[in-house]
Amino acid sequence: MSDEYYLELSENPVQFENASSVNNVFFDEANKQVFAVRSGGATGVVVKGPDDKSSVAFRMDDKGEVKCIKFSLGNKILAVQRTTKSVDFMNFIPDYPHLEFSHECKTKNANILGFCWTNWNEIVFVTDQGIEFYQVLPDKRTLKLLKSQSINVNWYMYCPETAVLLLSTTVQGNVLQPFAFKSATVSKMSKFEIELPAVPKPAKLSLSERDIAVATIYDQLYVMYLKHHSRSTNSPGAEVVLYHLPREGTCRKTHVLKLNTTGKFALNVVDNLVVVHHQSSQTSLIYDIKLRELDGALNVHQPVLPARSINPYKIHLTGPAAAPSQAPVPCELYSSSWSVFQPDIIISASEGYLWYLQVKLQPTLNLLQDKGKLMDFLLRRRDCKMVILSVCSQMLTGGDKGNLSVVATVFDKLNQVYKEYLDAEQAYTAAMESGPSRSSTSYKRPVRTQAVIDQSDMYTHVLSDFTEKKGVKHKFIIAVLMEYIRSLNQFQIPVQHYLYELVIKTLVQHNLFYMLHQFLQYHVLSDSKPLACLLLSLESTYPPAHQLSLDMLKRLSTANDEIVEVLLSKQQVLGALRFIRSVGAHDNVSARKFLDAARQTNDTMLFYTIFRFFEQRNMRLRGNPAENIREHCEEHVAYFKQVFGENALMKQATA
Repeated sequence: MSDEYYLELSENPVQFENASSVNNVFFDEANKQVFAVRSGGATGVVVKGPDDKSSVAFRMDDKGEVKCIKFSLGNKILAVQRTTKSVDFMNFIPDYPHLEFSHECKTKNANILGFCWTNWNEIVFVTDQGIEFYQVLPDKRTLKLLKSQSINVNWYMYCPETAVLLLSTTVQGNVLQPFAFKSATVSKMSKFEIELPAVPKPAKLSLSERDIAVATIYDQLYVMYLKHHSRSTNSPGAEVVLYHLPREGTCRKTHVLKLNTTGKFALNVVDNLVVVHHQSSQTSLIYDIKLRELDGALNVHQPVLPARSINPYKIHLTGPAAAPSQAPVPCELYSSSWSVFQPDIIISASEGYLWYLQVKLQPTLNLLQDKGKLMDFLLRRRDCKMVILSVCSQMLTGGDKGNLSVVATVFDKLNQVYKEYLDAEQAYTAAMESGPSRSSTSYKRPVRTQAVIDQSDMYTHVLSDFTEKKGVKHKFIIAVLMEYIRSLNQFQIPVQHYLYELVIKTLVQHNLFYMLHQFLQYHVLSDSKPLACLLLSLESTYPPAHQLSLDMLKRLSTANDEIVEVLLSKQQVLGALRFIRSVGAHDNVSARKFLDAARQTNDTMLFYTIFRFFEQRNMRLRGNPAENIREHCEEHVAYFKQVFGENALMKQATA
């Protein structure tokens, strides 16, 4: 049944003490850590991260309710907010004093809304009157103000991946002011406005932080706005509006995701896919913003796949009431106690679990019927290689086996990505070989993603098995092989000889010699030495293959030695000599090789002719018929004397 579900929760979740035994649970998106805080006398804190190494437990003096608590990067400094006026700090760096120190916000009458670590020792306080950017000096147990900015703030949102802070300003809260942080500097980015739905006057909407998420999709930063259905308009349902937020330049509305329903939603981003959870139907939808449907300047998107629930998940009961042998119980999916964080975090505070949301690709194969669209979707996913190869195998042996146009489309999509990688690799190599320069320093070695399906992958996992399948018509097998070769040629990717060999072996297996002859005659199969050798091996099955092989070797013009070897092995000694003369290489060939071959024919007149040829060559080049012939050829000279007499030997020219 799990084949129905294309979303699942991670198998090994982060477990922490559930809400029934703690006062507060906090999540730090930068470090992916959960803080379980228990008060009373002293404050006990248990921190659980993505792995055991990032887990920490400690106690603090109870100085009031904790409003916010986060470690700086690398768990070096802890920051705790208990009041609206100050933030407390504690060093966790070895050999530094482990004492708390406090810092008040500098703006009078301002209230601290929260804080964000932008580096291991840099922190920004967000107040209702602006931001204050500090450097923390742990050895001096104090903070140094780097920059401050006055602006009315309703709420804020921080994207740790890009170190961009988003502030909600104005009465309606829909004008957003972003700031970018980098190594002790802060820069003000262009502010932008979120378009709110129209409502009848005098009512006014305001933008809530619950309807905003910030995430990186395909290496670009987006602000995602959950625009709810407006009853005053005949809108078919809610939608998610994506605003592209570049480092420089203005923020623009670029994508609209149609949800086609109303209700309570939550957003995640997994493997560059926007996942929209719908609580009342307990289903999720996924969107790929690279699969576009243009509507004017906007890209409008429908869900890539039909709505499905997250794969059912069972949890192990813990605590004193749980029996050791008690079976796991189903987890309540889409629970009202769930909290969703970017990009791919789901937390159930009541059950004490943090999961990573994951996309399963295999179930998508049956849900996305259009193979071209499916391939576009799969090629952008992280772990796609084996799934793509299984699509290709299924496509060739399943219901689509008669549809060559579908096969061609899929091959072209694969080879386009393959070619882009080869070009990037070639450009990188050229830049490195040209030596250090301004241009070469900007080149990064291209990363070979799983989307790069090369000829070896196709041969090993798809084509070699496909040619052996029973019940598949040989004409279709040949057509598929030629379609793949056509696609490689179209993208100017050199075809590996083993693909041609597969074609030839398939043709021979089905006695399609006339087709083999045509493919070679019209150069459908490119010339190569391995291919010529394969043709030679087919001579006993198909005698014309010998001549086809020789013709191919001649066309290669770099295979003269191979041609001579082939002819000599067939005892065509004169033919080999004629060929070597035709290419002008007769002055350099080994006499011994030809004389050996001539002796093996047991044809004395042929031996005489070959011997005379090399005598004459030596006379012409060196004025001495014996030089070069007799070197390593003593046995052949002796044989010549024995058969034809010593007087038959040519004499050295005299001046």
